[in-house]
Amino acid sequence: MSSQDFEKDYIHKIVVIGDASVGKTSLIKKYTAGSFNTEYIKTIGAQFSRYVKIFGENNDIRVRLLFWDVAGQQEWDFMRPKFYHGARGAIIVFDLTREDTMKNVMTWYNELRRHVGVIPTILFGNKRDLLPESSAFDDSKVGAEIELDKFYKFYKTSAKTGEHVHEAFDTIISHLVDLEIERSKEDKPTKNSTKKI
Repeated sequence: MSSQDFEKDYIHKIVVIGDASVGKTSLIKKYTAGSFNTEYIKTIGAQFSRYVKIFGENNDIRVRLLFWDVAGQQEWDFMRPKFYHGARGAIIVFDLTREDTMKNVMTWYNELRRHVGVIPTILFGNKRDLLPESSAFDDSKVGAEIELDKFYKFYKTSAKTGEHVHEAFDTIISHLVDLEIERSKEDKPTKNSTKKI
């Protein structure tokens, strides 16, 4: 389809942030390419992936996405404000098996807010596949460490098995589209509106 075939066509930058080795790169690859690499490869600074998502009852909404995978190591602190620039949405990831990464979520949220203001943000608790089947994750721990009302939604994901990955990514993308549609309605002049001279 050409761009003329879409009723609405959006471009959104989404930053994916969180502590090192929580699975940010793996989640993006699982969503965009359906692949999973068992070897850990450290992200140097930031890397981005392009992806196109088609929405709408008539497949008439196209969203061109830029996922910015931002390194979680401290050595990249000075560069992150540049990586955040222009972001329309964010995903903050922590590791369900490492409580320290969960405790750092609000630090990431506050850093993001300091540089880009309040933008739609979703929370991923990743590596669900590493939790013992016999023990369910205690959600009350998340509520004790994280201000969940700051986040649009919270998902427990697994980049390895794909559990909730597509649902979680699609949720933030759909939300951004809904906001764009609402914004365009507000910008349209009404029949009764008068032009000021």
